[in-house]
Amino acid sequence: MNIIQRNFFKLLCSGAFNTTVSIEPMSVFKWYKLFQMVDVQNVLTTFVKGVNNCAKDENMQLPIELIQRVQDALMERKKGTNIEKGKVRLSNKFLNRKLEKIIHRELHNIDTSIEAIETLKIIVYNTYAMLNRGISLEGIIRLGWYMRNKGDKIDFVKLEQWLMELHLQRIAQLQGCILIDFFYFEKDELPFVQNIEKETKNIMIRLVSNLAKDTTLDWSFTQNSAGFLKNNGVSMRKNIRRGFRYFAYAPLETTSNFVGNLAKSLSEIEE
Repeated sequence: MNIIQRNFFKLLCSGAFNTTVSIEPMSVFKWYKLFQMVDVQNVLTTFVKGVNNCAKDENMQLPIELIQRVQDALMERKKGTNIEKGKVRLSNKFLNRKLEKIIHRELHNIDTSIEAIETLKIIVYNTYAMLNRGISLEGIIRLGWYMRNKGDKIDFVKLEQWLMELHLQRIAQLQGCILIDFFYFEKDELPFVQNIEKETKNIMIRLVSNLAKDTTLDWSFTQNSAGFLKNNGVSMRKNIRRGFRYFAYAPLETTSNFVGNLAKSLSEIEE
């Protein structure tokens, strides 16, 4: 990682988990680059908490103009809606029905584990985000917060069984490895992580290095005057590449997600 990326993750760690970190000195240009990463990854609140936690660090010197920009962004955030909490569903209809049955059955169980259900929901939400927009750092942080604060109440035997039934073991493991590699988690804190995924660091560096906001959801087909179909080719190619990137971690869900998006786009063509 370069210095911008290192400080980016340090501030997120401090903001999300109150981790003690040491900030490395950066130029004005690099601080603006870091803030651009914060904006693209939608982690402004966590970033601000990290900045406040590191206020006494002599290297924590944000440019005055950037401080004003951060404050303006916070005001705009307060006026807007909350971060999307939904999308707790799977694209594969068979697996989604199984997910619904798991949740319904567990909620009516004598020894219900609400914490295990919530952890499963977060993992499913993160999986949806990965396949459609790229890794959601907000979602990963939410998973880490839940593990740190509710981990002792989670029935991991049930959780691991559900992940196996839904074929989500590896993609859940990938999410856990992000917490280990970038947020200072110990493997023992994440019992659903059996093995360390070797590509985690490459995937994350690629993610934060991309400073363009993702628009891959906008690849609907349209029909021109001659009756031919056309679509946003750039966005479609991004979606296909992402599918290949995560195929090894959740092959059934990745395939179903792509086919589902394709079918939805075709169904929205105006007659």
